[in-house]
Amino acid sequence: MKSRLKPSTTYILEYLVGGMTEAEILEDFSELTSADIKACLAFAADREKKLFVASL
Repeated sequence: MKSRLKPSTTYILEYLVGGMTEAEILEDFSELTSADIKACLAFAADREKKLFVASL
C-alpha cells in the first residue's frame, strides 16, 4: 500500500487562488479534510498579520 503525501500549504493556497473550490481539492486529494484546508487559510491569515505588524 502506497502512502500519499498531503500537498503543502503553499500548494493548497495556490489551488484556491487558481479557482479550485474546496470540494474540488477534497475530491482530488482524498487524504485531505475540510479542516486541513481551513488550517491552511488560518496559517496564511496569521502570516499576513505578522508581516503587516512587522512592516509598521
